[in-house]
Amino acid sequence: MLETFIIPLLQIAVLLNAVLVAVTFMVLMERKVMAWAQARLGPMRVGPHGILQAIVDPIKLILKEDITPVAADKWVFTVAPIMSLVPALVVFSVVPFGPDPLYYVADINVGLLFIVAVTSIGVYGIILGGWSSNSKYPLLASLRASAQLISYEIAVTMTLVSVILTSGTLSLVGIVEAQREAGVWFGFIQPVAFVLVFIGGLAETNRVPFDLPEAETELTGGFHTEYSGMRFALFFLAEYANIIVISAIVAIMFLGGWMRPFPNVEALAFLDLIPPWIWLIGKIFLFLYVFIWIRATLPRYRYDQLMRLGWKVLIPIAIGNLVITGIVKVLV
Repeated sequence: MLETFIIPLLQIAVLLNAVLVAVTFMVLMERKVMAWAQARLGPMRVGPHGILQAIVDPIKLILKEDITPVAADKWVFTVAPIMSLVPALVVFSVVPFGPDPLYYVADINVGLLFIVAVTSIGVYGIILGGWSSNSKYPLLASLRASAQLISYEIAVTMTLVSVILTSGTLSLVGIVEAQREAGVWFGFIQPVAFVLVFIGGLAETNRVPFDLPEAETELTGGFHTEYSGMRFALFFLAEYANIIVISAIVAIMFLGGWMRPFPNVEALAFLDLIPPWIWLIGKIFLFLYVFIWIRATLPRYRYDQLMRLGWKVLIPIAIGNLVITGIVKVLV
């Protein structure tokens, strides 16, 4: 009973609360970093240096009036944000924060396949949210989201196959252990895959320069134009939870996960004093900063440019990388 139910339930409770708290503070971090990039201070009024803004924003969204448009499909309109948030949280069940079973909820032998399958469901929340609003701008955003999914999902999936060939396993714990045995992070062995998966992560989370389903300057707010209150907050919780998921996956697959740098170098053994989960959280934080940095510096792609990038650039590169990885695997 203890090992089967109680410990997993405690792990799930701690993990969900940690993710939701991290999401609220990530919003503050993004506002601060964006402000620094634009020579501003960002939120400064609530608490010292605006640190309590992360607590005030969720309270504000909870207390705001939740409006459903008269012409909207009310049931689908309500379910859509939930459909976006739940897959983003479910994926954390297979993310290992350390080698010990206490650091993850489950280690399944098809962990990577599970992540690809579950995260693909999240876009349906965006599509249904835009369609059920019965408004032209959200509908255009939902069509963009579906086309964008087809464009980058193929390239990312093929790229992940290259990592699977390199590691010989679909388990995330197994991928980290394969990097320990190789004595080098897969980011050095598979640099092309590293870049492609990160670009796919930007598109997966609808972030700049691939934020076409939101595109405030074109579609006023995109798929969440008609949303308000808590349902609006759920969409943003899903987006930022997905950013943390993508950062964790990239860190696990290409930067050694919870391992310290150069795990086989004895001269750096003193770094083992730092707990493994801190190493992974530090790497996740690095990618979160890059996400924000990209938003502060790059413009948005045009719709036709995104399609061209996905079909004529990313997919051919992914296929080429997969073929080369297969040849090297067979010969070497």
